[in-house]
Amino acid sequence: MITNTESGTNLHEIAEDIYRINTPVSSPNGDKFNFNQYLVADDQPMIFHTGPRALFPFVSEAISRVLPLETLRYIGISHFESDECGALNEFLAIAPRAEAVGSRIAAMVSLTDYANRKPRALADGEDLVLGKHVMRWLDTPHVPHGWDCGLMFDTSTDTFFAGDLFTQGGAGETALTESDILGPSEAYRAPLDYYAHAPQTLATLERLAELNPKTLACMHGSAWRGDGAALLRELGAAVTAQNVQLRAVGM
Repeated sequence: MITNTESGTNLHEIAEDIYRINTPVSSPNGDKFNFNQYLVADDQPMIFHTGPRALFPFVSEAISRVLPLETLRYIGISHFESDECGALNEFLAIAPRAEAVGSRIAAMVSLTDYANRKPRALADGEDLVLGKHVMRWLDTPHVPHGWDCGLMFDTSTDTFFAGDLFTQGGAGETALTESDILGPSEAYRAPLDYYAHAPQTLATLERLAELNPKTLACMHGSAWRGDGAALLRELGAAVTAQNVQLRAVGM
């Protein structure tokens, strides 16, 4: 469903009561790109990623098609970056009970200073109960980037909120796909390589694979449905192979 014809912002349910909000944009070089936010509609509603501040009017309009904005309870942030939390304070202003939630590191180094209300710091493995949805926080430092990085997993629908993993370029026209996203995401990563390539990257991806997700809520591009464990392990193999190549050339 198109929720704003000016921006092209659109809203689709990708899992039970989980909605992908997508806005296509143009990158500085003129290529198409996209930003996704994910709304979990429940007793205590949550949005994961706010989008950049400039997108707030469009994202908030889309949310209002599902539930009253003022009922938002949690604003999830994978790491401190404008597309993660650029509109955080705008959401805090419109939802009086809302709290920002992120890693303890994010709260310590960024969110406590940036947010207009005290954030809630989540410990690794901590569950956040929204109602029937239970969101589990997972610390993923430097995966794909950011010391403060973490991701979330909805244990009730086996939906993994994958953040910048599997970033796909383009406008993100397809809300949910069962087609290959690893190939397009690796092709997009190749010239930019925004992964930190930390020593624990493979172990972190394996830990995520052990969750056996059935749906991946990607921050850029299509959400994906299928064998998430296998896909995450394929990503781990691709990143490991690249690291071997980098070491071979002394980088």
